[in-house]
Amino acid sequence: MEDELVEEQKLAKLAKKLRIAAGKTRAQAARDMGIRQPSIFHAEESPEQSFTKLRCRMIEAYSDMKVSGPYFRITKR
Repeated sequence: MEDELVEEQKLAKLAKKLRIAAGKTRAQAARDMGIRQPSIFHAEESPEQSFTKLRCRMIEAYSDMKVSGPYFRITKR
């Protein structure tokens, strides 16, 4: 994946995909991140909830990718 702007929903899916590819259970990921297991569940399954920082930490921990942002597009009315 090269430079790409993504929505919160895609971050959630990517975090889950990379965790699974790394062979980590949600419990193991929670230990890795120093948080409780329900937070991993919500980060992966509830993109409408604000777990952006956790999703980014997971993506960076389980891949060679770096996440930066957030980005907002402002346009004229």
